Amino acid sequence: MLDYASLSALAAVIREGSFERAARALHVTPSAVSQRIRLLEEQVGCALVVRAQPCQATQTGRRLCQHVDRVRLLEHELHGEVPTLGQDEIVRVPLPVAVNADSLATWFAPAMACFAAGAPVLMEVAVDDQDHTAQWLHSGKVLAAVTATARAASGCNSRPLGAMRYLAAASPAFIERYFAQGVGVDSLVLAPSLLFNAKDELQTRWVQRLCHRHVELPRHTLPSPQAYVAASIAGMGWGWGLHPQELIAVHLDEGTLIELVPDTPLDVALYWQQARATSLLLDGLTKEVLAAASSALIQG
Repeated sequence: MLDYASLSALAAVIREGSFERAARALHVTPSAVSQRIRLLEEQVGCALVVRAQPCQATQTGRRLCQHVDRVRLLEHELHGEVPTLGQDEIVRVPLPVAVNADSLATWFAPAMACFAAGAPVLMEVAVDDQDHTAQWLHSGKVLAAVTATARAASGCNSRPLGAMRYLAAASPAFIERYFAQGVGVDSLVLAPSLLFNAKDELQTRWVQRLCHRHVELPRHTLPSPQAYVAASIAGMGWGWGLHPQELIAVHLDEGTLIELVPDTPLDVALYWQQARATSLLLDGLTKEVLAAASSALIQG
């Protein structure tokens, strides 16, 4: 039988990043936290925490943290169904999810805010590329994720959300400087592009479709959707990029951004994956996410 006081200490260390902060959150001493985790490691027979800055969970440690998250959600649901168990104060339970930055910057944040306003949760949001958020589910770091992967992770359900439309755009000055003679291999190898991070392959996919071959693109890295748009508008010095249509619609109307090649969108299908056998709280978040996606994303 697992010791849930020790499991709570493990989850606190990983969530807070250190034994000292975990001790403050649990209202115990750091030595007590250390002892609980040591006992848990002896029980399971392997290390659970990588003692670094910040502390990180081993693979087994992540699985146990995910178990704790599920238990907390189930306990909250049980208190609601069995009032005689008693609960003197509102206890907010952590709800870890992963989402791509473009969804967070557009349709996902309002859905999450609507859910959190009426639910006793503390949202823990991890941001990663949509092609990589499923890995957070595989590792046990989160209980749900917006991902570009249709195949459900082990122990999870997968539901289609719709497709996010991206448009390749840049400022009029940038287009005049680099694409006055048209958009093709010769111009693309010279024109700086904008990437969200090293995992971002949207520009490469769009160019592959346009030119029918791989083109090595010069690139800036800028991990912020809003800054990404601002940099594109700033002028000829920055670059072109793939932007969510919703984020740049007003700039296209105003003419501060122009599509590189009209009518060449890149649509990225998104899915909502959530752990099975969790609780009504996660089901409530799922309901809000599906409703928001149905109106914000391309369906069918």
